Amino acid sequence: MKYIFGPVPSRRLGQSLGIDTIPLKTCNWNCVYCQLGRSLPVTNQRSEYVPARDLLLEAEQVLGSYRNGEIDWVTFVGSGEPTLHSRLGEIIRSIKKITPLPVAVITNGSLLYLPEVRQELSIADAVLPTLDAGTAELYRKINRPHPEITFQRLVDGLIAFRKEYQGKLWVEVMLVRGLNDSTQALEKISEILQKVKPDAVHINLPTRPPVETWVQATNEEGLMRAISIFGNIAEVVHPAEGSFDLSGYKNIAEAIIGIITRHPMRQDELERTLARWLPYQVKDALRKLETSGLVQIVERNGFQFWSTPPAYYPNDKQSQRTNPKK
Repeated sequence: MKYIFGPVPSRRLGQSLGIDTIPLKTCNWNCVYCQLGRSLPVTNQRSEYVPARDLLLEAEQVLGSYRNGEIDWVTFVGSGEPTLHSRLGEIIRSIKKITPLPVAVITNGSLLYLPEVRQELSIADAVLPTLDAGTAELYRKINRPHPEITFQRLVDGLIAFRKEYQGKLWVEVMLVRGLNDSTQALEKISEILQKVKPDAVHINLPTRPPVETWVQATNEEGLMRAISIFGNIAEVVHPAEGSFDLSGYKNIAEAIIGIITRHPMRQDELERTLARWLPYQVKDALRKLETSGLVQIVERNGFQFWSTPPAYYPNDKQSQRTNPKK
């Protein structure tokens, strides 16, 4: 499968069938915590990055292969910022004609200041934008956006979308230790959340390999502080436990590459995910892939993660040059 992946387990969306409208790593942000590596270059050009016709043909075929109850949501998420696809609205409308399943869009929210993007997302059942900072300075440090995507545009877009949107609006906040987990930083984020009025605030932690080596998740104290400041609509979202559906892959190597392209994993996680194959087959496939150049192993916070070679992760010396906490 080129554009569809999963279903994958999600704490928020149950068994989620993913739709990837963007090649790795096409994004207008370059977040310090991104699990898919640096955006090289950062781009803000909307285009038909993935042929809409091909994507929809694959989606119709995949959706037709599942029985009722096997998928909970169809989710637009993957290798970059989905709203950069110029025909996203058309694709969402077509998906909703193919299936009665609810549709979610996970987005950084940076283009919501554009009326056409708000219109395209208006038919989704849930939209999950990101708000990691309450000031322009912190926004530039954490999300490192394209110059055209200013903090004010981000905030204005979120507020405008909330006024128009009738579906579920769940704002995501990624907490990075020493950057946005202080009382002052959290209160600034909370001020904006009060203007946006989301249905829920999902607090996330950078548990996958963050692109920058110095990035660490906030501690328990930081989490409690965030929940206290954000209020009752906030909850901590930990990675879901469960199995990835690998029935669409022909062999182990194809399945491994399909998973780690969008979800870098530790080897033990991969081995559990690939349980449909015998352990010796999995280990043999991993060993061959490691020497083939088709995968890369990235070390972060004492763990080794399997990822895809096109993703760029700087070494510690390169990464430390970008550390705003130094």
